[in-house]
Formats: sequence, structure tokens, C-alpha cells
Amino acid sequence: MKHLFTNLSYARYLRFRQSAVAITGRLTPSIGRNNVTKTKTLATSLLSLSAAAILALVGTTSANAAPVNTTDSSGASVSSHAASDTGAADYWTPERMKNAKSGDILGVKALERGKLLNLGKAQVTEAPGAVSSIPGQQAADSTTIDRKVNQSETPVKHIGKIFFTLGGSNYVCSGNSVTAANKSTVSTAGHCVNEGPGAYATNFVFVPAYLNGAAPYGKWTAKALYSPTQWASNGNMQYDTAFAVMNTLNGQKLADVVGSSGVQFNAARGLSYKSFGYPAASPFNGESLKSCSGTATNDPNNPQFNTQGIPCNMTGGSSGGPWFIGNSSTGYQNSINSYGYGSNSTTMYGPYWGTVIQSTYNTAAAS
Repeated sequence: MKHLFTNLSYARYLRFRQSAVAITGRLTPSIGRNNVTKTKTLATSLLSLSAAAILALVGTTSANAAPVNTTDSSGASVSSHAASDTGAADYWTPERMKNAKSGDILGVKALERGKLLNLGKAQVTEAPGAVSSIPGQQAADSTTIDRKVNQSETPVKHIGKIFFTLGGSNYVCSGNSVTAANKSTVSTAGHCVNEGPGAYATNFVFVPAYLNGAAPYGKWTAKALYSPTQWASNGNMQYDTAFAVMNTLNGQKLADVVGSSGVQFNAARGLSYKSFGYPAASPFNGESLKSCSGTATNDPNNPQFNTQGIPCNMTGGSSGGPWFIGNSSTGYQNSINSYGYGSNSTTMYGPYWGTVIQSTYNTAAAS
């Protein structure tokens, strides 16, 4: 696959587009319950492609309503989807949560769809915006979570696992409760909410402080899902971030129960971060919270993504986990776990939270 597309020009792509689907169909490994361990993660898929040739995550046919673009897709525009997941909490039994696939597997579908993303296009540079910091909220409940076994990180109340269904399969990612006027907003990766482009997820729930199958603060179902139009329309990795607005649970709002993180946009590049997530792919099992720390550097492999990376070996399942400025979970969130390169990657990359992602956050937080 790498040799096929590395030197492919955009003009030649147009001529070969019809045959690409057939070619990729023969080269792509199948995805199923018995061979999940053999499939590549999103990170592995990206590694197999050159900086000039990245395959699009093009949506498959779905009964879901089409994304609603609230503004023109050339600017800081937002795509949204009204969710009807009030019964999702019951759907996610302990068995289904345990067997959910890593959300990064969705990246492999890019190979099956046989379409190219932004081939030959230069990086889109956002107009610089002023640094914007919005403080978070402390949880009202100060109860200490029981750590039943020794873990790398003590569970954090506002960080949790995300479970969802997409294309008929169940997946798992990570997420975080962020400050919002509605006190009900969760951040995660774009590919954990929308196929990019394509359908939005269903059965979407957030389980804060998840630990070994336990949901100490309940399963929060989604009311609405939001992503940048640039992600929902063409899966642009530069904007791989999304926000979910959750329903109330037992008459309470999410942030009032678990608290919320402050967020910051248009920050300086090259800051020090601590990221969190629930890696589920080997050698991890997704049952406990892990973290990584380090100073961010630009992605040298695909600079058009405008992303930054920190030293980290977390695997699939950690997608969407929060990046905090500084060295703890009390800092301002400023990115999410998006992708790495290969199953043995030692760097995790996250999107730069500029004006486009800020616009998506503003829309979700005010809803």
C-alpha cells in the first residue's frame, strides 16, 4: 500500500480513483472479533503512508441523520448531531464494555474505503487567536474511589472511558469532563464521535472514573455530539477533536457530580503536558487509567496535521484522553490523544487547539 501511493500525484489519483477501492479491498486485512489483534490501529495505518499520502476516513452508509453544518466549512464551522441515546446505559452491559474494540481500529477502515485525504494539499494555517483560558469546576463529592488493585494512576473523577457503536460494532475510547455553561460537556477524539466523514456514533456513553468494569459515578448518555466540520466532512487529522453533551443522570449534571477541567485554546506550542487515557490494546487491557508526560514537539512525519507529540506508549483505547498543561490532571486541558505511529509507538500526537476547535467547544458548551 505504501509503495502504491507514496509518489502518486493528485492528477493521477483522480484517474486511478475508481480502481483504488478494488486494490485496497485486496490489500486490507479484514476486521472481525477473531482477528482484532491482527488489525492495524489508526497509528499503524498512518505509519504505512507517506507524509504526502494519507487515506481518508470516509463514512460508510448509515441510517444516522446527516451531520448538520452550522456554518461554512472553510472556516471555524461546527457539525452537530442530536443523539437519542437515553437507553444506551442499559445497552452497555459489563460484557459489552469488556469486549468493545479499540476506537483506533476505525482508522483501518480508511484503507478499505480507498479514498485519499488532502493529497498534495498544503497545511491549513489558522488565523492566530488570543489565548483563551476557561477555569474548571471542582466535584461536589469528595469521596475517595476505591482502588481494588494497584494501578498506574489513581482514577480521576472527571476522566473516564467512552463507549459507542459505529458501523454495527462497539468501540471504546477515553474522554474528560470539561468546563461548560451546561455543566454536561465531555471532550474526546473526533474519530470517537464521527467516522470523519460519515455517520455519528450511537449508544454513546461516558463512564467517569472507570476501573475494572466498575462505574462509580454511573453511565452518562449523550444528548448531542459536536465536531469541527473539517473533521466531519473529510476526516482532517488537524481537527481530530469532538465534544459530547451529556444528559442528566438522576437529576444531576455531570460537572456537579465529577467536576470539570478548565480548557485553554491558542496556547503556545512546545509546552509540557501530562496526558491520560485507558489504553486497551496490548500490552494494556483498558481496565485502568494510565498517563504520559513530556514536552511537546511537532510531528515531523506529517507536518500538515499541525499536531504535537509527547513521549508516550499508550495504545488504542486511549484515543480522546485529555492532555493537561503541566504535570497533573488539575491543569488546563489543551489537546487529546489522537494517534501514534505503529503498535510500538513511543510518541502520542494530539491536535493543536486553535480557533476552529475552540468554536466547536463554544457551540457544545453553550447548548
